[in-house]
Amino acid sequence: MTEVVREGPNGMWGRGWTLLADALATCPDGFRIEAALAGLDLGDGYMSDTLAEVALRDVPLGEHLDAVEALLSRAAGFKTHYAHDFLARLATVWLAAGRELPGPVLGVIRRTARAAYGKVPLQDLVDPPGHPVLSSGEPWADRVLADLAELGEDWRALAAHAVTAASARPSEAWERRARRLLDAVGPEPARATIIRWLALVGRPRSIPVRHMDDAEFDPHNAFGIRGLAWMLAFLPGHPDSARTLGTLVETALRKVPGLGPRSPLVANAAVHALSLMDGGAALAQLARLSARVTYKGTLKVLNTALDTRAAALGLSREEVEELAVPVYGLTEVGRRVERLGEAVAELTVTGTRTTLTWRNAAGRPVKSPPAGVRRDHAGELAELKASAKDIGKMLAAQAERLDQQFLAERSWPYGVWRERYLDHPLVGTLGRRLIWLVDGVPYGYADGALRDVDDAPVAPAADATVRLWHPIGRDTAEVLAWRDWLERHRITQPFKQAHREIYLLTAAEENTRVYSNRYAAHVLRQHQFHALAALRGWRNRLRIMADDSYPPAVRELPRWGLRAEFWIGGIGDDYGVDTTDSGAYLRLTTDQVRFYPITAPDNHAHAGDGCAYGQGTRGGAAVGPVPLDEVPPLVLSEVMRDVDLFVGVASVGNDPTWQDGGPDGRFRDYWTSYSFGELSGTAQTRRDLLTRLVPRLAIADRCTVEGRFLHVRGDLRTYKIHLGSGNILMTPDDRYLCIVPGRAAETGDGQVFLPFEGDRVLAVILSKAVLLAGDTAITDPTITRQIRR
Repeated sequence: MTEVVREGPNGMWGRGWTLLADALATCPDGFRIEAALAGLDLGDGYMSDTLAEVALRDVPLGEHLDAVEALLSRAAGFKTHYAHDFLARLATVWLAAGRELPGPVLGVIRRTARAAYGKVPLQDLVDPPGHPVLSSGEPWADRVLADLAELGEDWRALAAHAVTAASARPSEAWERRARRLLDAVGPEPARATIIRWLALVGRPRSIPVRHMDDAEFDPHNAFGIRGLAWMLAFLPGHPDSARTLGTLVETALRKVPGLGPRSPLVANAAVHALSLMDGGAALAQLARLSARVTYKGTLKVLNTALDTRAAALGLSREEVEELAVPVYGLTEVGRRVERLGEAVAELTVTGTRTTLTWRNAAGRPVKSPPAGVRRDHAGELAELKASAKDIGKMLAAQAERLDQQFLAERSWPYGVWRERYLDHPLVGTLGRRLIWLVDGVPYGYADGALRDVDDAPVAPAADATVRLWHPIGRDTAEVLAWRDWLERHRITQPFKQAHREIYLLTAAEENTRVYSNRYAAHVLRQHQFHALAALRGWRNRLRIMADDSYPPAVRELPRWGLRAEFWIGGIGDDYGVDTTDSGAYLRLTTDQVRFYPITAPDNHAHAGDGCAYGQGTRGGAAVGPVPLDEVPPLVLSEVMRDVDLFVGVASVGNDPTWQDGGPDGRFRDYWTSYSFGELSGTAQTRRDLLTRLVPRLAIADRCTVEGRFLHVRGDLRTYKIHLGSGNILMTPDDRYLCIVPGRAAETGDGQVFLPFEGDRVLAVILSKAVLLAGDTAITDPTITRQIRR
């Protein structure tokens, strides 16, 4: 039967379908119903829907309600349907019989209507009278529906109004009605209830649906989330409201495989709600998100909100971001003490870790809050735990913001800097671990005072100018002295500063003049590169195997009037092997790094032409690249550092499971050359640091740093860990040893002092070294089989 349909001409009522319809018209209704059910069981979209529709044509469904119920139940298991009229017909017959549409059925009707192009009959069935205002199947919506059954009509009206949030911004009429509904239920109950509902957004679906990821947002319910987010902004400002909206932005922007961000619609609505809220808590969330969000559409909304707030306050954008950082109740740098009843809680910030410790009435340390605190101070306890969680997120955002200050070349008067960076209760935990130039002289903070490299305390003048210290252009002796200073005081910097890589112009780049091939011919995982580029402030588009053109990855540098370009292109021509299901390339090849005036026309390359970029002038004059020796050394170094980071993190050569070279072994030569080849600038810094660290390790007598490798002597073999990739060779025959690091290894265990945070490969190398030095104690069979064979 299906072959007849498949061979028919295109179109729902092609010859194949007509033949099938004519044949089924002679069959009894029962057979045709069974054929429709069988069609839905096929589950392949257009074919399933059309077969079911053809089978039921002219069948009096009102006489077969049991069959309608079974058909609706099958239809409810899908994300959407192609045959809109068929689904509308089933639902209309069911409603005409005085029946209520089950939640899953209502869900598929709403999803199909939302996805349809133009006016379709289903749109009249999206909100049948007396039916639930939300589609069941998502935990947050299930909770709302359960609560509405008890809360009463005012609450149902509020939820129903939330779902009507169909525009990008609330209209005046929409807002007026929302405020009336909020007043009817009471501002405080409304805030607490909406926050409780929104806290469940993003949890996996409670009712699985075919062709729909469990993390995907239901499009109908997404409008309800948007409306509830706006309503929070109409209520009196509260830290919990701001916190909830900030979390909602991040939840909505989490990626779903093959789909992208879950719901930019929800993320943008939450940002808009934050922009409407008064108070420092909302501004702090906007500032934090601006440093963490990478999705271009939402980032644009965030930037607009912050720029608008800055203009209203008469401050610069940078000042607003600095002033917006909350203190979370910290009364001194990195420390907060709260007495709750007879117990004392101490919240401390050490590096990027936040620790909450307790003492009971007798002053003895206890592992958890005493029972009296949980009973009598539940609200204060919840706020304390929420602050501890928020601090971790804010510290990560502030570290990213500070790391971007090198190219911004921002400076501060000493008094302002001291208030915002050295003595600020939260930012001070970062600022006190960095090196600063005060009127051109470098200082660090240790033992309660600013000190020079010889540890002499200093008291700068109030009108002194402060900026971040960068190693480029500084004497080598000065850089090494500050590295010693950090190690002597056991200060772990929030990012590389004293150990920051410096990238100077090479002889090859002097010859090529206008471009660098330093990071050409690498193979990167596209999606990992894309995420990392966005985090570092680069604009990039995911390349799809299609007839389309793409600009290179670009970082705009308005402070310098320049635009940095990293030329990349998709690899492969086998759809489904070299691409995701949606057609995005899995891997990229890298080519040149160039600089152009920021106003120069964009360069583009066809998706299938690799890195063959050309400049689209649209009738204007072409603008050539800036010679590399005219690019300021700081700009060249920081841009090259970014590109080194992209290659070092996203290269397929880092993957220990790619020894076979990936699909058809095409990348075996690249994987081998990268995994054990010459060291990049980042890897050279890693080698220099390991040379200093190894003598302090408990396994120092078993480790030596030689050339490109850390050599580790075990009892069974000697191992060579490459300092660039972290991959391992075993002597005497350089046989490859595959060890896939766990999450703990990638983040480090904190047992070895490191002078900076953020080097994942360094943590992996140290973890592997400790493991292999005691190779006789290894119990993992996937490792022991390789070592002993």
